[in-house]
Amino acid sequence: MKKSTWIHLRIPFSFFLMPVFLFALSVASQPVLWKSLLVFVLLHLLVYPASNAYNSYYDKDEESIGGIENPPPVSAELWWVSILLDGAAVLLALLIDVYFAGAILLYGLVSKAYSYDKIRLKKYPLTSWLTIGVFQGAFTFWMVYWGVSASAVWGDLWSGEVLYAALLTTVMLLGSYPMTQVYQHREDSKRGDRTLSLLLGVKGTFWFTNIVFGAVSVAYFFYFWHYQGFLWAVCFELALLPVLLYFFVWFYRVLLDEQAADYKSTMRLNLISAICLNVYFMSYASFGV
Repeated sequence: MKKSTWIHLRIPFSFFLMPVFLFALSVASQPVLWKSLLVFVLLHLLVYPASNAYNSYYDKDEESIGGIENPPPVSAELWWVSILLDGAAVLLALLIDVYFAGAILLYGLVSKAYSYDKIRLKKYPLTSWLTIGVFQGAFTFWMVYWGVSASAVWGDLWSGEVLYAALLTTVMLLGSYPMTQVYQHREDSKRGDRTLSLLLGVKGTFWFTNIVFGAVSVAYFFYFWHYQGFLWAVCFELALLPVLLYFFVWFYRVLLDEQAADYKSTMRLNLISAICLNVYFMSYASFGV
């Protein structure tokens, strides 16, 4: 494969999406080790990179994108690699069961509709925002829960704890996703993509994320307090402190100068958030009641 293709797969970027997997794993009913490892590999080494590659192929970005500060030109090889990775993910998912394979297939199709130039959900701010929030959030949560569990049944997906956790995951993503677009306004405008962040503006994006993130952090607190106890609820809020500290310092800089809403600052926020949440959910999966 060409070096540019490897770069556009953005495999390290999958680290930022790990909290969804770890949260679902911690809630899952009797997770099975081999299933858990397989689901992790399918999502983080096949499905997410395939989605990144397909998105890069149709975007043909010239400025910074998530995980790549200076994206190289794309080639036709990138399109084929994205299709092959998705195909491999669906076939391997059959080792879990046909329902899980169907979920992987649906996720891949939706991610392609997000970028494909004849559909391009990315052009529609609310549609694209909701699509990302639902499919990278609740849908992926349910998919992981089903895939790793020893004997999950359909009713489990709608039980109180699982449904609550899945919805929290979606709301968290709905709040944070516009922040991943805040430095791409010029590039998105050139392509005619109307992202939610572009509609909100730079400062509006920060205010929006601040409000939604504040509300969902309270909801997470009550979730952990109800299902795992007060200590886990407090620990979750403590885990978010580095994220909040960085966010508000950055927000202050942006209020003084919107140019501070740049690629490097966004990636730092993503990295701090991913580290804090991954550490918390790994601890929760290991030691939670």
